[in-house]
Amino acid sequence: MALWGKKDSVYSDGTIAVSGTTVTGTGTTFNTAGLITEGDVISIGAGVTQGEAVIASVTNGTTLVLKQKNGSAPISAVAAGASYVISQKPQSLLNQTQYSASSIFGVDEGEVGVAANTAYSVTHGGWVGITSYIDQDGVLRVKTETLVATGTIEGDAENVKYTD
Repeated sequence: MALWGKKDSVYSDGTIAVSGTTVTGTGTTFNTAGLITEGDVISIGAGVTQGEAVIASVTNGTTLVLKQKNGSAPISAVAAGASYVISQKPQSLLNQTQYSASSIFGVDEGEVGVAANTAYSVTHGGWVGITSYIDQDGVLRVKTETLVATGTIEGDAENVKYTD
């Protein structure tokens, strides 16, 4: 895979458990149709609360292997039943501190137009970091930053909202 892909959401059926570098799925079909490949990113837990890691390989329909980080498992153990999403998010954005894992979105050119006159307006399609907060006067403030510019993002995350 390139340094970044063009799919915000590649795959996410069933649930998973993680032990060491092994991801075990329940109700998953990981190797169906070649959707998941080495270098894709798995984000675990609602709102990515249980971590992210890079996929090293797809063993079969229910098992993935994660790349080690500094010689050890990239995330701590995750109990069975965890939700997840697999994307082609830029690997360089994992574990960075400026944006939380759930604040980086794939935004296509159509969404740039839809969001143009809202608080969530972005300057360009691609991988975008979005941070929002309420300031001291009670006003919604939104900061966006195009991290990787591209107009070919597909399969966008479902929790992105473009309304004021």
